[in-house]
Amino acid sequence: MADYIHVSGDLVYLNIKALPGASRSQILDVKDGRLRVKVAAAPEDGKANAELCAFLAKTLGCSKKDVNLQAGEKSRLKTVSLPLRLQEQLEHICRND
Repeated sequence: MADYIHVSGDLVYLNIKALPGASRSQILDVKDGRLRVKVAAAPEDGKANAELCAFLAKTLGCSKKDVNLQAGEKSRLKTVSLPLRLQEQLEHICRND
């Protein structure tokens, strides 16, 4: 399992470095133990956090309510949680991007 993905109980935790203000949201690569994700929203009033969660939900084919910001609300370094059932899909998507 990748070092930026951790499982605890029935949740998968994903360590992310968000790069807000991009022209489009996309997964870049892994650096320093975090998945780097460009976010097509400004880092103001929670817009980048909302876009990050919506982008991950769309990419994984799940509901927005399945993607929860656990840490890093006002930081570029974030941790999101997802249901355990999405672990395999998450690893596959992260490997291919």
